[in-house]
Amino acid sequence: MLICQITDLHIKAGRRRAYGVVDTAGMLETCVAAIGRLHPRPDVVVATGDLVDYGRDDEYALLRELLAPLDMPLYLLPGNHDGRDALRRAFPGHRWLRADADFVQYAIDDHPVRLVAIDTQVPGHGHGELCPQRLEWLDRTLAARPDAPTVVLMHHPPFATGIGHMDLIGLAGADGLARVVARHPQVERLLCGHLHRPIHARFAGTVASVCPSPAHQVALDLAPGTRDDFVLEPPGYQLHRWDGATLVTHTAVLGDWGPRHPFREDGRLID
Repeated sequence: MLICQITDLHIKAGRRRAYGVVDTAGMLETCVAAIGRLHPRPDVVVATGDLVDYGRDDEYALLRELLAPLDMPLYLLPGNHDGRDALRRAFPGHRWLRADADFVQYAIDDHPVRLVAIDTQVPGHGHGELCPQRLEWLDRTLAARPDAPTVVLMHHPPFATGIGHMDLIGLAGADGLARVVARHPQVERLLCGHLHRPIHARFAGTVASVCPSPAHQVALDLAPGTRDDFVLEPPGYQLHRWDGATLVTHTAVLGDWGPRHPFREDGRLID
């Protein structure tokens, strides 16, 4: 099974540029086209939050248009920039968006790897939270299929990165999440967004990983007291390949980097 992960799309109404700089709509179009050219094609695409910038209906209308060329199953969840009700209105055919009355969280059992999405949003705030209600739902949902290899989809990563301004809007309730995940060894990975960079950390006996954005990236600055800056580093997405025993992650960089070249010189193989 091949899972394609995109995250932190930050689509704005009218195709306006994020922060007056980033053409998020155009960059998502480039990403969707690149996914469409993949061989083998992904079995599913998951989008792990901050789908739009202000959680507005007109932003989601544009998002739906931009994602329409994807012809494989698409699973969405909210980040801190999203609006749960507007997301549900924009994708009425995605019944799983309404599986929980209070949060956008659900389990998908249609694929070789089970997908469990949990909602970390705190409306009106940048940080995330996993309250007792959400953690109890996750524990119960994971317990329902203990033998199914599972990835947990969430927006806010459950670990500190050293990027100070992002750690300030991290995840409350990460300790409770660790206790839940540790009880369920079938969890192969926690797939996260929010940080706009490829980052990985060991967590509760598994790995929590973060996907880069197909638009702008958070500046990599581990010095104390850094500003909340972004950079236009090469954008990207991730492919998570399940071979029946191991989940392997590849980070793909968007852009035209020229043709592929063989490891040869003058017809001779170069070791």
